[in-house]
Amino acid sequence: MSSARSSKSRSEPGNLRLPSATDSSAEAAAERREVLSRAGHNTDQLAGQGPSIPPEELGGSIEGFIGFAQVPVGVFGPLRLNGDHAKGDFIVPVATTEGSLVASYQHVANLLGRCGGIELCITAQGVGRSPCFAFDTLADARRFAEWLPTREADFAEVVAGGSRYCRLKGIGTSVIGTTVFVRLDFATGDAAGQNMVTLATQSVCTRVLDEAPIAPTAWLLEANHSGDKKATHMALAGVRGRRVTARAQIPDRLVQRYFRTPAAWIASGFEHTLSGSLASGAVGSQTNVANALAGLFIACGQDVACVAEAAAGITRARLLECGDLEVTVTLPNLIVGTVGGGTRLPGPRECLSMLGCTGEGTAVKLAEIFAGVALCGEIGLFGAMAGGSFAAAHAALGRRSGE
Repeated sequence: MSSARSSKSRSEPGNLRLPSATDSSAEAAAERREVLSRAGHNTDQLAGQGPSIPPEELGGSIEGFIGFAQVPVGVFGPLRLNGDHAKGDFIVPVATTEGSLVASYQHVANLLGRCGGIELCITAQGVGRSPCFAFDTLADARRFAEWLPTREADFAEVVAGGSRYCRLKGIGTSVIGTTVFVRLDFATGDAAGQNMVTLATQSVCTRVLDEAPIAPTAWLLEANHSGDKKATHMALAGVRGRRVTARAQIPDRLVQRYFRTPAAWIASGFEHTLSGSLASGAVGSQTNVANALAGLFIACGQDVACVAEAAAGITRARLLECGDLEVTVTLPNLIVGTVGGGTRLPGPRECLSMLGCTGEGTAVKLAEIFAGVALCGEIGLFGAMAGGSFAAAHAALGRRSGE
């Protein structure tokens, strides 16, 4: 697919017009594939028409292989994005078994296409590992904690010598009792980077053990302090992967047209859920970000367990002086990549290609797209809640007739 064709297909919504998201007929599925084919995208693997994958090619992705769990993939769009990296109109693949989900995203994409789309901004990047080192005395722990950052330049050379892409960005220490918890922050290029930073941390720790002014009595490669695959307040305030904010501004007349409710009611609903989040002790305050991210992670070959941390975010809504509704979602922990792991498998490659995220430097673009879809989910849920259609939509689309 030429870059010129790709640019045209993402800039002209007419080229991406899809059948109704609620049409589950074989004819509609075939038409969706035809739309994608005209835009230059291959969907043979997703349609079950591609060649079988030799088990030998799955080394590094699975052990004890017997077959594939077939999760259906739906598409919606065009979704208009105005990011630093994701620009234009996109058809987005989502893997899910939750009825009403893709239809909700389609409804919001239709709405946002009428009011300029979604603004996107990445404000920080980095992936951390957190080893710890135990000592007999507090004085030894403090001495080690003061020494370690002075060797950052040397450790950076160790990391760079072991990887083409991984780079050490910084070292932090925290003394808890007689144990020193260390934060190693890395840049990982286009990889999600979990395995990359694990290997880099092992190399750093090996050098630390050889050169430390006092030997620790025990140590761990990861001390459960980095926020890896769990929601934490520390990660919420910082970054793991890519920290992305998505924003949409929707005129009140369009809110009322699409959700049958005033913009003020949606803004008020978000205020109530903030109180609910605080009362429940949630990390962050958002509603159904995990739905969007799980569907995208599965479709695009990401490490699905990272949804546990990636879905920890903050959604905000407010009524602007002009009467428009502004909705933002900030996701500090988008651990996503376009190389390595499951991204090399044929199905995920088709999904990544559909999003234009298969070349060098595209991981940041993928992160922006994921944040944009998450914002769609937040708008769709609260629009349905405020407008009173949430239960009805699930009754109509979330179960088969007669169930």
